[in-house]
Amino acid sequence: MDSDDPTARIERLIDFERADVITPMIHPPRPRLVVSGITTIPMEVSLVPLTYVSRPGYRGIQVVGATGDGGGPRPTQPISSVPFTVELDLAGITGTDGVEVVGETKTERIVVPSD
Repeated sequence: MDSDDPTARIERLIDFERADVITPMIHPPRPRLVVSGITTIPMEVSLVPLTYVSRPGYRGIQVVGATGDGGGPRPTQPISSVPFTVELDLAGITGTDGVEVVGETKTERIVVPSD
């Protein structure tokens, strides 16, 4: 897609304010990564696990924000704050020690108890 195309979908790393691993009270326990923060424009936020050849100590999970929706209206000026919260089921995608949440300017390692 052409970068000058106003309908182009643009994805990039974004920063987050908080990252936690929670385990809902179900059996077997299935830990979930919950990440929250604030953006200055409306965007679709997702958690994207990185791919590795072998299982690392901490598996990287990127916080990705996407703007552009195929031609819908987009704000030209930043909005003061747009909160977001996203979740990811960690079953089968943790490192040997846990996960590392990767934002635009910071990362955070979280230990995830093994099964």
